[in-house]
Amino acid sequence: MAGSRFAAALSDNDACERKKKMSVQDNVVFILEVIGTVAFAVSGALVGIQKSMDIFGVCVLGVITAVGGGAVRDIVVGIIPPNVFRNPVYATVAVLVSCLVFGVMYFRQSLSSERLGKLYDGAMMLMDAVGLGIFTVVGVNAGLQQGYGDNAFLLIFTGTVTGVGGGLLRDVMAGVPPYIFVRHIYACASIAGAVACTALYSVTGMTAAMFAGVMLVLVIRCLASRYRWNLPRISLENE
Repeated sequence: MAGSRFAAALSDNDACERKKKMSVQDNVVFILEVIGTVAFAVSGALVGIQKSMDIFGVCVLGVITAVGGGAVRDIVVGIIPPNVFRNPVYATVAVLVSCLVFGVMYFRQSLSSERLGKLYDGAMMLMDAVGLGIFTVVGVNAGLQQGYGDNAFLLIFTGTVTGVGGGLLRDVMAGVPPYIFVRHIYACASIAGAVACTALYSVTGMTAAMFAGVMLVLVIRCLASRYRWNLPRISLENE
């Protein structure tokens, strides 16, 4: 009798510990998602401003960049409707950030085109790198939460599509060659981060694996931008 009570107490303690760990992990994921939403909304708004869009167009690109990849991911793993429609906080944050970026740039039109170009390139690289790293690992975590922990390929895919999907939709809507196909090492950085997160979560725990994945993506993107790393390509010159 005493033994069964002791076993029940241990079971209750284990359940409490699991709940605490899940609570901490959920908070970490939420914070990362908000940071990633802000970063990608900034990058989307900057593209809209560069293409001389009005404030509505800038907001649309900001929202699409911030939530587009997650919406595609949710459809792939069977979350219908996608979370962006269930919890509008991310779309709301993206709209507010896009309006803020538009306002700042609107009152900075007196800057020279050269300085604006440098500001755009620097902010675009940094925000895109941060958003890419965060949403890559968030995508892996989403796949795990849906019960696909035994399918590494799907986890890597959901991580990558979450990371690059919004930027791809942004560039298509803006009428420019998709960033992931022409600028330095981009999608490959997301894949590397997704692989690292997928490989580490069972060893280090999900929170540590997510931070490792984010840092790997950031390092690869920053080095690729700094040293102009590109994948091989073929340049066909018109005669």
